[in-house]
Amino acid sequence: MELNVKIIILQLLSLTAVLFIGVTVRAGEGEYVRRPPRKAFRLPWDPKPSSQPQQVHISLAGDKHIRVSWVTTDKSSPSIIEYGTSTGKYSFKAQGESTKYSYLLYSSGMIHHTVIGPLQDNTVYFYRCGGEGPEFQLKTPPSKFPVTFAVAGDLGQTGWTKSTLDHIDQCKYDVHLLPGDLSYADYIQHRWDTFGQLVQPLASARPWMVTQGNHEKENIPFIVNEFISYNSRWKMPFEESGSTSNLYYSFDVAGVHTIMLGSYTDYDEYSDQYRWLKADLLKVDRKKTPWLVVLFHVPWYNSNEAHQGEADDMMTTMEPLLYAGGADIVFAGHVHAYERTKRVNNGRPDPCGAVHITIGDGGNKEGLARKYKLPQPDWSVFREASFGHGELAIINLTHASWSWHRNDDDEPVRSDQVQITSLIGSGCSSVAGSHELRKILVDP
Repeated sequence: MELNVKIIILQLLSLTAVLFIGVTVRAGEGEYVRRPPRKAFRLPWDPKPSSQPQQVHISLAGDKHIRVSWVTTDKSSPSIIEYGTSTGKYSFKAQGESTKYSYLLYSSGMIHHTVIGPLQDNTVYFYRCGGEGPEFQLKTPPSKFPVTFAVAGDLGQTGWTKSTLDHIDQCKYDVHLLPGDLSYADYIQHRWDTFGQLVQPLASARPWMVTQGNHEKENIPFIVNEFISYNSRWKMPFEESGSTSNLYYSFDVAGVHTIMLGSYTDYDEYSDQYRWLKADLLKVDRKKTPWLVVLFHVPWYNSNEAHQGEADDMMTTMEPLLYAGGADIVFAGHVHAYERTKRVNNGRPDPCGAVHITIGDGGNKEGLARKYKLPQPDWSVFREASFGHGELAIINLTHASWSWHRNDDDEPVRSDQVQITSLIGSGCSSVAGSHELRKILVDP
């Protein structure tokens, strides 16, 4: 008994130290002052049976398959999904897997992951988790253009978060893209549970494809492995895309190949992520997926005073690969503001580079990053410190429409809008599949 008490005290002391260090580092990043934090958004208490599914969300899991994830407090609840195309009539049934984790004094519920399919494209399915509880419905993405992505990063759980989610719920989209910083649990594990409840109405209906941010790093040296909460709860299709880590992966939707990279795992030229990225880019068939979209957390092109220089090493290592591969659009978060660039590469405007968009303005508890560097760089087109979300509508193999919607406005109002032409047919050697492309991607 005495030994157990000592272990608990040691763990709490370690957690206190980590929290202190984390607050100090974040307070020292940049010389800007954030707005006062928005109050946390709290869902009303709704006690449920221990076997009833909670925190339901879905994600893509390979061609014509979707992974359904949910949590139950009943450790014996089965990981089964019943589903079909008519409400209340479940023609199909799939068996999945379950896991759980402990974090200091916290023990998670049973976390279930079940893959269903093959599914029809652009079709509504009705499903039930664990053989009981309420019926949910989802819509699969289309197999051909047009296809629309909702994009918002750094969500958190505030009144602004709820406003962002309400705005997204009003738009017609097929897949949600989230470039890191989901729950802002920051070591307080029950906040992962409340985040799952908050996003369930949207995340149970459309695939949510996410990557990690700094707020997903919850490691306590010698006690808790980093990303244990994130990896346990938000399983992405890394195995389906040939990756060995849930922190980086890729997937196809209609004619779009999307790559999710990890800003907080090794990315140097000797790393597994670097080797995987080269291999993944070589597999891209621009005839089948003429658009190439990339997401990661820390922006490479950022004229805000917040988080300057944090991604320099990753950019130096990986930008040549994305340039060679012909990336069209790159989304990032981390900076709590919005910014859009011209097509850019190696720090300069370049017609064969990617459009970079920072969209870390989903509603986090830390407020907005209001101070921008002056003068505005020539590669920066539009920048504003407001909460909001974006919508990327890929219309056909050459044209797309991007719009950013400020939370302060009604959903139909587009605060920033631009038509983007893909690199296909542009004459850029990277997209044309030239000898130079294969040389940079194949060479060690």
